[in-house]
Amino acid sequence: MQSSPLLLEEPIRMASILEPSKPSFFPAMTKIVGTLGPKSRSVDVISQCLEAGMSVARFDFSWGDPEYHQETLENLRAAIKSTKKLCAVMLDTVGPELQVVNKTEHPISLQADTLVVLTPDQNKEATSNLLPVNFSGLSK
Repeated sequence: MQSSPLLLEEPIRMASILEPSKPSFFPAMTKIVGTLGPKSRSVDVISQCLEAGMSVARFDFSWGDPEYHQETLENLRAAIKSTKKLCAVMLDTVGPELQVVNKTEHPISLQADTLVVLTPDQNKEATSNLLPVNFSGLSK
């Protein structure tokens, strides 16, 4: 006695392979961030970035004047309107930068739960307990 095979999945039809995929119920959770700068601030280039999947436009405020960034923002708005793609805006602002000055070039190992002193005196040698930094206004 021969039994018929049990099919657990719908059989594949050639027409179903050629049909476009159904839209996903879940929105994309990954964001693609693109920095808008001198070579990527025109409406055409921004539109291409949006079509390619850019979902966040980053503005680097460490350089450029307000008029430059305003023009780039207007170009982004025009590209969003023409492509009908939404895009968030991220502003990267300038803030004080603090770096450890290690003139010996020997690696410094820090241990969890130990006290480390930061000093603006860059002539001190960097150790696991004392870190000279390049920020003279640290103690003000």
